[in-house]
Amino acid sequence: MNVLDETIAQIAALQSKGERYFDEGLFLAQRTNRLIGYQRPDTTVFFTAVIVFTLQKLKPFLSVESQRLVDEIAQKGVQNYPKFRNKDGLKTYNFWKTTPSKHFPNGHLFRHFEHFRIPDDTDDTAMIYLTSAPTREEVFWLKEKLSLHANGTKQFIQNTYPEYRQLKGYSTWFGKNMYIEFDACVLANVLYCIYEYNMPINQHDTDSLRYIRSVIETDRYLTQPFRCAHQYPRTVPIIYHVARLMGAFVISELEPIREKLIADTESLLQKPLPILDEICLKTSLMRLGVKGVPEARLPVSNADFEGFYFFIAGLLTAYENPLLYRMAISPLFQMRWECEAHCWTLVAEYLALRQIC
Repeated sequence: MNVLDETIAQIAALQSKGERYFDEGLFLAQRTNRLIGYQRPDTTVFFTAVIVFTLQKLKPFLSVESQRLVDEIAQKGVQNYPKFRNKDGLKTYNFWKTTPSKHFPNGHLFRHFEHFRIPDDTDDTAMIYLTSAPTREEVFWLKEKLSLHANGTKQFIQNTYPEYRQLKGYSTWFGKNMYIEFDACVLANVLYCIYEYNMPINQHDTDSLRYIRSVIETDRYLTQPFRCAHQYPRTVPIIYHVARLMGAFVISELEPIREKLIADTESLLQKPLPILDEICLKTSLMRLGVKGVPEARLPVSNADFEGFYFFIAGLLTAYENPLLYRMAISPLFQMRWECEAHCWTLVAEYLALRQIC
């Protein structure tokens, strides 16, 4: 068994068999704020959907045994999706269980307050559509639903740079009373779904692409990643998501940033980095078509993942008060999500691409 097969087997072993807090088929995760000693098991669908998506895309490069494991992982994971579906039966999805609402699961405080119950979001919804074989009618319905909640349809975004406030890009959130938010990584995932299912491209799509292109062209994703991606507020995940989109589809609006994205990524790799950041950046270079990418260091145990987080929840990002928004960038006002199985999935992705690049 080679290292890639061993890694796929490790991921399969980490899928819940019905342990406390986690239904069978979900992947174990935790939300943390290590500055205040906060750590809770988190029953979210996000990591399960992203792991299934990533592994399914790797299947052509895997051994027969690993392909079988990926099919099993997917079948067990997808069976959980209905628990996270819109509470009124619509075909959108929530980060947490919806019927009844299980927001901030296993916590002591926030779960008791309706104020902290979040609406369905476009990120989870896109990942679930990408991994659950929706009908053509369902995908067209989603496209229309995204447009109804895009910027400028009912309200305009406030928490972004002034020149982006008129862009009719997609928001992170569904929910009729929810504020509008642009997040470069979420937009990349939503656009991946739209291109994957060959949906007609409209102004919401092109304006979303303009946003992604601009935050890279202006270096904002390097100097102020939090303002570019509230949920994924680091440069590394922004590069990872945009490169994944560009690696899967030829999108004319993004081609002007290809060489800059490559140069910026190579520059970042000259600095000392945690193992998973190095892996994500080198995976991104391969996605962008770079040949001869130097080999990345590989983890030897989950200790190498300590402190790595892919995305956050900013507890103050919703507020339009300038002082509160400036405070939102502080880690003190953020929760971070960690998932060992997703870390190994990023390793498997790198190893699989390494075979063909």
